[in-house]
Amino acid sequence: MGFFYERPALLAARTLWRAAGKTVVFTNGCYDILHPGHIRLLERAKTLGDILILALNTDASVQRLKGPSRPLLSENDRAELACGLEAVDAVTLFDEDTPRELIAMVLPDILIKGADWAHFIAGREEVEAAGGQVTALSLEPGYSTTGIVESILARPS
Repeated sequence: MGFFYERPALLAARTLWRAAGKTVVFTNGCYDILHPGHIRLLERAKTLGDILILALNTDASVQRLKGPSRPLLSENDRAELACGLEAVDAVTLFDEDTPRELIAMVLPDILIKGADWAHFIAGREEVEAAGGQVTALSLEPGYSTTGIVESILARPS
């Protein structure tokens, strides 16, 4: 189970993890409705290192990306759910449209995104320049928050 970190505390923890020789894996997303696709991606990401950081978009960031009807769950609720996941060690929030700035500060050893973002992985340049790896993991077919929302809205009342 993970802990929630404000940015300064996360950077301090990263310094300690680096000193201890821990391999830090970083991923990010909205995680608006937690579903099995999210869980499986996080579990696979965790197998690649010792510490898994999940950075969640803030509510304002989700709205800019997904529209005014999102997020469905608040950033506090999403962070609480993420902290309860066995695979996740650290949870933080970012308000920017991409996590590039946060990634440049944390400089994880491994940066993970779902394959749907393989064409653009924010922070790739910074991680690779520091000697880290960037990997796009395949997604679980049939799972997406947008698809779940559309399915719910299409059901007869």
